[in-house]
Amino acid sequence: MKTYDNPGKASEKKFVLEAQQEFKAESRRNKKLAVWVGELLGKSEKETKSYVTEVIMADMEEAGDEDVFRKIRADLDAANLDISDTVLRDRMRLLMEEAREEIAAEAGLL
Repeated sequence: MKTYDNPGKASEKKFVLEAQQEFKAESRRNKKLAVWVGELLGKSEKETKSYVTEVIMADMEEAGDEDVFRKIRADLDAANLDISDTVLRDRMRLLMEEAREEIAAEAGLL
């Protein structure tokens, strides 16, 4: 007698896997973004490590990227760095694409 997997179960597993990968990609993007901004702010390696944590924690405030954008925007403004919103959003987008590709490659999906 043949048994068939529950298609709903497979779909659920796929959804969970994709959500986990997206979470990892967002965390990786935030780390890359924090390192980039840390360099712009002239932070030491130790200060940058702390800053990475600050940026990752900022991402826990609400769904989406606006909480991270506001954190970075405020830090750049406080340092009087002339980085436009467009440049910042473009950097966030590019780093997210890079992070997604890395996560997919590590998972053997590329």
